[in-house]
Amino acid sequence: MNWRQGTLWRQSAGNTGWCLLGCSLGDFGTILWFQHYQPQTAMQEPMRVMLIATVAGILTSIVLETIILSKILPGAQAFRTAVGMSLISMLAMETAMNAVDYFATGGARLTWWAVPLMLAAGFLTPWPYNYWRLAQFGESCCKAPAPQPQPQPPPLHPWAAVVVWGCSHPTHRSRRDTA
Repeated sequence: MNWRQGTLWRQSAGNTGWCLLGCSLGDFGTILWFQHYQPQTAMQEPMRVMLIATVAGILTSIVLETIILSKILPGAQAFRTAVGMSLISMLAMETAMNAVDYFATGGARLTWWAVPLMLAAGFLTPWPYNYWRLAQFGESCCKAPAPQPQPQPPPLHPWAAVVVWGCSHPTHRSRRDTA
């Protein structure tokens, strides 16, 4: 496999960015909620908060990907495609973001200086995997899978209409045409 394809790196970066947006919305929203409404839980049980934040991040990422894919796929198929995307990538992203948060702030807390570090770790961790997945399988979160070509029947010979339907000359009408 060639790891030097700039076009694939750019496409996988875009895909990773959309996934990061979805994951960080759920993750940050959950941590902020606990930080403001349940600060004791956030301080005393940061792993529980981070587990809830991880689940919320994955769910919001699936919702965002479903919305993006619904522009090019029917709703149910967009949802199935979003759910079928790489859970490995989302888990790696969430784990990296929450690990940076835990080690940078000492718990489940968002600070102005920790958020950029969390986003950088959340982006860089799954990016090579997303590149590999795109290069190997052509799979990405924000692009519908290429439709499989349907086999076409062989073209009919020009005389086939005469044989199957009777004479097709406009001056000759069959019983079917006069009814």
